[in-house]
Amino acid sequence: MTDLEQVAASHGFTAVKSEPVNEVEGTVHLMHHTASGARLMFIENDDANKAFSITFKTPAADDTGVFHILEHSVLCGSEKFPVKEPFVNLLKTSMQTFLNAMTFPDKTMYPVASTNEQDLVNLMDVYLDAVFHPDIYRRPVIFQQEGWHRELEGEGEDARLVVNGVVYNEMKGALSEPDSVLYDGLSAALFPDTTYRFESGGTPAAIPTLTYEGFLENHRRHYRPDNAYIILYGNLDADRFLGFLDERYLAPLAAKECGPLDINPLGLQAPVAPAPVVVPMATAPENACAAVGFVIGRAAERERIVAADILMDAIMGANESPLKRALLDAGIADDAIGYVADSVAQPFAVVSLRGARPGAAEKLRAIVEAEARRLAEGGLDRELVRAALSHAEFVMRERNFGYPDGVVLAMSAMAGWLYADDDPAAYLRFEDVFASLREKVEEGYFETLLRELFLDNDHRACAEVVPTESDEAAEEAEAATEREAAAELTEDETASIREAVRALREAQEAPDAPESLEKLPQLSRADIGEAPAEAMWEVGECGPWCLIRHHLPCRGIAYAYRYFAMDGLAFDELPYATVLACVLGKLDTARHTAAELDTLVQAHLGNLGFAVEVHEDAEDRERIRPMFVMGSSALDEEVPWAARLAEEVLRETDFADTERIRDILGQRRIAMEQAFASAGHSAAMARVASYYLPAGVVREALSGVGFYRFLKELLAHFDERAGELTAKLADLAARLFTDGGCTLSFGGDEAALAAFREASSPFGGMAGAPVLTVPAPEDGHEAFVVASDVTYTACGWDRRLLGEPYGGAWLLASRILSYDFLWTEVRVKGGAYGAGFQTTRSGSSRFYSYRDPRIDETVERFRTSGDWLAGVFNPTESEMDGYVVSTVASLDAPAKARELLRRQDGLYFSGATLEDRARVREEVRAAGIDDVRALASSVDAIAGAGPVCCFGNGEVIRASDEGFNVVDLLA
Repeated sequence: MTDLEQVAASHGFTAVKSEPVNEVEGTVHLMHHTASGARLMFIENDDANKAFSITFKTPAADDTGVFHILEHSVLCGSEKFPVKEPFVNLLKTSMQTFLNAMTFPDKTMYPVASTNEQDLVNLMDVYLDAVFHPDIYRRPVIFQQEGWHRELEGEGEDARLVVNGVVYNEMKGALSEPDSVLYDGLSAALFPDTTYRFESGGTPAAIPTLTYEGFLENHRRHYRPDNAYIILYGNLDADRFLGFLDERYLAPLAAKECGPLDINPLGLQAPVAPAPVVVPMATAPENACAAVGFVIGRAAERERIVAADILMDAIMGANESPLKRALLDAGIADDAIGYVADSVAQPFAVVSLRGARPGAAEKLRAIVEAEARRLAEGGLDRELVRAALSHAEFVMRERNFGYPDGVVLAMSAMAGWLYADDDPAAYLRFEDVFASLREKVEEGYFETLLRELFLDNDHRACAEVVPTESDEAAEEAEAATEREAAAELTEDETASIREAVRALREAQEAPDAPESLEKLPQLSRADIGEAPAEAMWEVGECGPWCLIRHHLPCRGIAYAYRYFAMDGLAFDELPYATVLACVLGKLDTARHTAAELDTLVQAHLGNLGFAVEVHEDAEDRERIRPMFVMGSSALDEEVPWAARLAEEVLRETDFADTERIRDILGQRRIAMEQAFASAGHSAAMARVASYYLPAGVVREALSGVGFYRFLKELLAHFDERAGELTAKLADLAARLFTDGGCTLSFGGDEAALAAFREASSPFGGMAGAPVLTVPAPEDGHEAFVVASDVTYTACGWDRRLLGEPYGGAWLLASRILSYDFLWTEVRVKGGAYGAGFQTTRSGSSRFYSYRDPRIDETVERFRTSGDWLAGVFNPTESEMDGYVVSTVASLDAPAKARELLRRQDGLYFSGATLEDRARVREEVRAAGIDDVRALASSVDAIAGAGPVCCFGNGEVIRASDEGFNVVDLLA
């Protein structure tokens, strides 16, 4: 018996299996808690960013979103920690590097991560008590707040009976997106007899049918140790963590009589090929979409699922991929995408159309089958498949997914473990799968897979979203229904609803008892260690270019970014620079077709991308540096390709293919419209910044509403402007891509840099003289109507205009306002899915709300933030320590090499240094209550002077008293 097996046995665990897994740079241990039935995986390696997760199998049995509401609700207090928002308390006080919860179609996951072992134990303690002993049984208001409740809005004949609740409003926003509605329709058609026919997040129509009793009953049946999958990750003390799990939770739970496990059935769907599904949706005509889906197999068929993913990337991953090109050439839609929907029992491949033309759904399947037949009968380019395979392997090795590795690997493991206990680590391994598939390319494996997937598959479906009445008509009909419902209420019913809302508000406003808050585990300032050593950079030369040399731990991957100054462009040329970034890498060059270029990039690089961005000086608001950015990454041995391919695209792109350009720009338009509806807070914050900030004016011209309007106008008159456009793009490329205007940023070892130097050649030329003149910011006070059932509101101002320098106290104030005042007022009481305040080094300071049913009340909360900070904010010493700890932790969070390089480049271009970053950290560490309160008048000035901008639902916008200039953005 190994030492770990002995440790496991001493804490009630039976060791099932241990195996080295190269892909996680460690060993995977599988265990079973004998008394409770809980399963456990320990991914043991040297990563200091440790992680824990607990997952429950929660297949939906209807569209009420009960497991989504439970995911929110269990984090609203528990037996051991009887406070209203322990989740938020952890955000405010811990060193977490990840803290969240996620509802999937068939499981609910609670992951956390931290670099501090005691902090991770604290996070585990709160999460485990939350899932096993939540306050939902003692406090019904949690269900009303997070799920749904009814309210009366307005008085007299104008009164409306409306539904409110955090999850309800979240799903109103989520299901305002045609892609989400289409996916739900397709999934229901493919799986009519299993859990996947339901929307696990809940639909706005069904959520109000969920009863409190049904809510509790689902928790009792599913949140049990014998339905739990626990994953530990990183360099942690197994004896400590296994002992904690056993003694604090699993053993006591096992001693309770809870009956046999009775969870909702997951089920496997027998093959079906139903008639096409038509889903009507109140949305704009250009939001029509359609999709075909093909079931690949079972989740346990790991190699087949990976192969299908690679195949979909090869034939649908870029505009010149063969199936995508066939769909675009058919002219049936503005865009087509393909992907594999996994982390379900029966993964499936999807080919989807966006901006579908009338009749597109009928043609979609025929085109897919015809092209699949052509490819299967000898037309599939095996080099393209090998390239897609190489790219997939690069992505898996880099693991740059935006989450800590322990969280990413836990999600990967659950993509297979939930459905089969025989090989829980299957989805952590990929080296053998890739090696096997490389051998099978020449054996015709992928041609056979094409036939099986698209031609001989008896488990498939087709769905389309058909726009019906206008958004405005649908909104008016909904409002009329709400008025009728209010009018039909009896006096007793009206009184009952008002009393329930009053009781809910009273519960929300009641402060947590000090003795309850003291029960929450918390670190103090004394637990803050020295700042982690940050990789250094220096500035030098690389041939004719300025070089920012980053000394990063890149693990065999090199990163090269080239920045080209754009201050030699006139202001009205800026949108063309964005168009240039959109089309580069997607058109023919002098040496390669666009399709050949795609294959080369996939085969040899991790990525090759182009973008525009704006850097601004931290002190001087008029000093703006718009940049055109080319970014690439490659394995060290492929670095010469990173230099040569990038230079070929920058120097030799042929802009003559205007139809390809039209396709690309149409896709960008759709992506922007979807972002306005699904992430409107980002658009609102960007637009409001253009009302007061010169850099905001430039960003709007490059990527905001200003660019969107330019893009729509260009597409509307594309034929007559095509010649002018191609000439303009060629002219911009010649003027921008010069040696004099180029700064190279490089991360990688010395050999990689030497190889990059050798493969590079000068561009020639000097940067043009600065001519950019930025129009003065003006307050537009706009509200943009977009295809959404909720709203997104922003308010902001330039902190520098108030004489306020950037410092640690501002970081603390941002965290305090976001996770205390705004969370309580806008999210908890107002029903928005999110709200916050942020301030940047360069001065822009903004309030925002996300998926919010209200506007005026939210703006009023923004306006009173300074008063709250001055008069109400009065934390205990322990609470203040918590804010300091969590803010320092956010600065110290580990970053991947690419993220770190880009962050350091941002410091360089804004005139800041690593010393500035270290100074701010020390200011946070030393800050007290008075330092934060001293900012109250400035916060008040930001909210008072700051203009407001809103994106969202037309009815809510038009009912606002803010006096907006209302713009129907999609008209």
